[in-house]
Amino acid sequence: MTAKPIEWVTLPAGQYVLRPPRETEAADALAMLRDPDTHRWNPAPKVVDLASAADWCRRGADWSDGTHATWSVVDDKGRMMGNISLWSLDREDQRSGFVGYRTVPWARGRGVASQGLAAASAWAFDSLGLERIVLPHVVANPASCAVAERCGYTLEGVARGGYRDLDGERWDEHLHARLASDPPPR
Repeated sequence: MTAKPIEWVTLPAGQYVLRPPRETEAADALAMLRDPDTHRWNPAPKVVDLASAADWCRRGADWSDGTHATWSVVDDKGRMMGNISLWSLDREDQRSGFVGYRTVPWARGRGVASQGLAAASAWAFDSLGLERIVLPHVVANPASCAVAERCGYTLEGVARGGYRDLDGERWDEHLHARLASDPPPR
């Protein structure tokens, strides 16, 4: 059975806005994805130039298969500050999915990931009817852990060797999750 398409939505996210990616963001997307910290923990290895970055943005904006929703997090001038993706969405049986985020190097420490994650999570629970969202991240990335905890994602455990990087090295992953029934984060 094919999932029902997801309609595009723009969401307020604190001082930022979440909106579907645009090809015009290719230069910022390329800078973010080629940044050593992003590339190590959340790579897009096929994004190597402006053309492949524009294609990456185009694919992120195509929500028609109903299994993902991806946003660019933009500032008040419309510049990309990061991205948020919900993926492996099962809106019928398990009513669950996964979430991940990236922040451009020049916007780190400004709440981009936290504000974007909070907005995307609320939308997924309220509009998609999800009951559970899982947030995996490499244990060696404490900044990602802080974002998850700030947004009410409970640490449920460690997946030993759960992430394999581009060099073939395995890393332990924290598995955080949030339920629709959880109290709002403080």
